Amino acid sequence: QVQLVESGGGLVQAGGSLRLSCAASGRTFSSYVMGWFRQAPGKERDVVAVISKSGISTYYADSVKGRFTISRDNAQSTMYLQMNSLKPEDTAVYYCAAAGYGRTWPPTEGYFYDYWGQGTQVTVNS
Repeated sequence: QVQLVESGGGLVQAGGSLRLSCAASGRTFSSYVMGWFRQAPGKERDVVAVISKSGISTYYADSVKGRFTISRDNAQSTMYLQMNSLKPEDTAVYYCAAAGYGRTWPPTEGYFYDYWGQGTQVTVNS
């Protein structure tokens, strides 16, 4: 069992930055591929970024490539999402998730993930 807690969301002006954190507890954090997803009102949940167990490999959705950076600190059992040049269309609830098993890379669909955080709201004003 893994517990995930997101933090760092908030209200920011377009062009601004936020850094989300996802703190994990429970089983060994480094055993999990980790991902960030987001869901805007009335829309489906979409993958934002994924990071491998070691942190060497990453994946980004086209919509955030070049603006967002995913990273992890396995010693601190924490994953991060640095979000720069934020746009109003980035407004959503952001979720972190952990995938314990699988050979698919990158795991971009939600069903690959075993554990989810409660989400943190990010609102970008124009």
